[in-house]
Amino acid sequence: MAIKTMRWNSAEHLKTDEDIQLYLEACIEEAGDDPAFIVHALGVIAKAKNMSQLARDTGISREGLYKAFSPDGNPTFATVAKVAKALGLQITVQTINHAQPG
Repeated sequence: MAIKTMRWNSAEHLKTDEDIQLYLEACIEEAGDDPAFIVHALGVIAKAKNMSQLARDTGISREGLYKAFSPDGNPTFATVAKVAKALGLQITVQTINHAQPG
């Protein structure tokens, strides 16, 4: 008997702001040095929140957003920042605690 599988769609499981925050934090941690992974995560969140509304909120066309967050997309930091803000997310920076030799 063959096992039937379905394609996983993370956007379907991002129902609350807390879901979105935890998902993005996990993706950032998993991404390591791969910024495309984080861009993909933002695209998933955008789809979960409503791409048409996001287009209105950012002033970027819906098609432009889909293109920017596609696997071949390479959005500018300005686009990422605009999208994050429209999604109610804040981009922050913190220092990394490296173990000191000694």
